[in-house]
Amino acid sequence: MRPETKHAVPPAGDICRLSAVELAGAIRRKKLSVREVTTAFLDRIEAVNPLVNAIVSLRDRGDILREADAADARQAGATETLFGLPIAIKDLASTTGLRTSFGSPIFADFVPQEDDFFVERIRNAGAIIIGKTNVPEFGLGSNTYNNVFGPTLNAFDPALTAGGSSGGAAVALALDMVPVADGSDFGGSLRNPAGWNNVYGFRPSQGLVPAGPDLEVFHAQMGIEGPMGRNVADMALLLDVQAGYHPRAPLSYEKPGSFLEGLAPPSTGGRIAWLGDLGGHLPIEAGILDLCQAALGRFADQSFAVEPLLPDFDFEAPWQAFVTLRQASSGCALKVHYDDPSRRGLLKPEAIWEIENAMRLTAPQIRAASVVRTSWHRMLLSIFERFDLIALPTAQVFPFEVGLHWPCEVAGRSMDSYHRWMQVSAFATLGGCPAVNVPVGFDGRGRPMGMQLIGRPRGDLAVLRAAAAYEAILPWQAGA
Repeated sequence: MRPETKHAVPPAGDICRLSAVELAGAIRRKKLSVREVTTAFLDRIEAVNPLVNAIVSLRDRGDILREADAADARQAGATETLFGLPIAIKDLASTTGLRTSFGSPIFADFVPQEDDFFVERIRNAGAIIIGKTNVPEFGLGSNTYNNVFGPTLNAFDPALTAGGSSGGAAVALALDMVPVADGSDFGGSLRNPAGWNNVYGFRPSQGLVPAGPDLEVFHAQMGIEGPMGRNVADMALLLDVQAGYHPRAPLSYEKPGSFLEGLAPPSTGGRIAWLGDLGGHLPIEAGILDLCQAALGRFADQSFAVEPLLPDFDFEAPWQAFVTLRQASSGCALKVHYDDPSRRGLLKPEAIWEIENAMRLTAPQIRAASVVRTSWHRMLLSIFERFDLIALPTAQVFPFEVGLHWPCEVAGRSMDSYHRWMQVSAFATLGGCPAVNVPVGFDGRGRPMGMQLIGRPRGDLAVLRAAAAYEAILPWQAGA
């Protein structure tokens, strides 16, 4: 069973413990008013958020409740599937009229005039945007802290990090401050904080959720927006809103149908390839593999067969390709701040590292990294000829002390970059594959951990259905 959270907070109200699907249904049937739901979550935020710093740029309570009253005064539209649900948007996504800092002092007072595409869809689906969720500066690193708002603390132990970059979202979910949350993922940012806060986080297939508006609509491919939830159905509810073709996102595509409705048929099982630590290539803190293997054992009850697998591949090559391609996109995108003397000193060292390495890249190096990425994609396709899912740990270490920027050593091996310890997350990213974090339990110190289930490109529904099958036999409830 999961341990109790160490935060001395009042117990969550009945409303805040309802799932997003249940809340949306209760509002639509007028069993609950939007004001009642919104007030319950605002009260919860007031009680809990000062202890963990998950939600930032919270709007004025009166303004939020006036919006709730306006929603109560009208009937939900047919497409407003999130009608009346209070939601806080990750602070890497632009929100019209609401401060978006990207966790950077450069943008501490920035108020966008345009929503990101998926944010606009969330608004149009009837949600009430109440604020933002905290992030590391520019989303760099899996520890949510910045010089604008400070650190976000783990939902189970305030001495530990929440993970990142969707750390604020994961903690807000785990502590019942929001019913559902958005996140984004380049190097594990939807998966890692979900694993470290005992909730679910889903990285969709590349292109399913349109990115933008962006100046790099063809080049920036590996950063993906997606849903987080305390259960799989809530993620599917939000994904139904986020996903689908947008004409200004040319690499996006139409969703194949409703993900929420697609969860209804029971899972028929399948075959899971367990990659573990890749034959010792990945240094992993003691206890993580044991929790994951115990979780895999639960799949047998749902007609899944698990088989250890060690692909014949040089696993260092995709990591180096990931590093190069990340620098070529993220590093180049941040260079505009580096080139401005008034801004350079405001960048954290990890951002400068990405930029300066990007400036040394050559076109042949970037092409070579893309070739390796293609080879890895082909390797994944060959695995999916035999297996339905690939399983890996979500992270290589348990949540660490919040004051530590990043682990310099894992299982006795030195880390050569601020993100090397999250190498395990790069494999799904490079393949453009859907990947979900499912909770696997806690170690003896009460630290949460998760496991990735990775599926075929565009096999998002199959991954979500497998996660739902696992959730059905999980002996504890997600969240704190």
